[in-house]
Amino acid sequence: MPTPSPADLPIRRLTHRDLTACADLSEDRGWPREEHKWSLLLTAGKGYGIDDPGGGLVAACVVTEYGLYGEPELGAIGMMLVAERYARQGIGRRLMRYVIAAMGTTPLTLHATPNGRPLYEELGFKVTGRAEMVRGRFTPNGPEPASGTRPATAEDLVGIIRLDEEVFGTDRTHMITRLPAFSDQLRVAEENGRIIGYAAAWPNMDTHVVGPLIARDTETAKALLASLAALTDRPLRTDIDLRHEELLAWVKERGLAPVGLNAVMTYGILELPGDWTRRFAPLTVAAG
Repeated sequence: MPTPSPADLPIRRLTHRDLTACADLSEDRGWPREEHKWSLLLTAGKGYGIDDPGGGLVAACVVTEYGLYGEPELGAIGMMLVAERYARQGIGRRLMRYVIAAMGTTPLTLHATPNGRPLYEELGFKVTGRAEMVRGRFTPNGPEPASGTRPATAEDLVGIIRLDEEVFGTDRTHMITRLPAFSDQLRVAEENGRIIGYAAAWPNMDTHVVGPLIARDTETAKALLASLAALTDRPLRTDIDLRHEELLAWVKERGLAPVGLNAVMTYGILELPGDWTRRFAPLTVAAG
């Protein structure tokens, strides 16, 4: 029996049972396996993929919807991957078109690498911002502004969700409520008993990724980041909005080096909702 053309292979919904196949696909493209992140995305979001008749996946991506259940106000696309043996055959374009159609009129966003950006622009996505990935061992430069931060408790969750919706611009309760189990650290900054920022550090291979990082101002963001760094012996990694120049300079002075730049792109809206001045780093570039 002849092998089906990649153009004829059906696209289907992925589930948590596809976790190993998704991690294998990441590894095939030279990415870390990132099973912990894939697990979150496949349970909190909608995965789409194409099966390889020979086993494994030809391609995959995940869309995380935000807003009221059944009435999403924003969809974040991430983990768009095509197996090396199927690269440059139009499969990524086909899968993206399928996802865009499936999301209907819901506005979309994604973080694009320089390699992926031309495809997304062809499909109608526009660059609305940029984020810089930094990585390294955080080395304190004298006393750091960690005062006013503490570990989050169960009682803080309502306040965190309220602040997150205000800053992110739409409800993502289904993602934020997973943070206590997903992250190794979840901390809040407060003033006069009111939460003014929060941040998580979650394990990804040999690093701790800092995100989300939401704070009233840069000093609060520094305090949260420093408090997370003080409690891990792993290198830190995070993606900071380029407009937060002061925070970027601060982390670079403390040992985090630039790894790469991603373009923040949108489809169906001119800019992301919410308040960028308080949104310092995403939970992950794959989910916003």
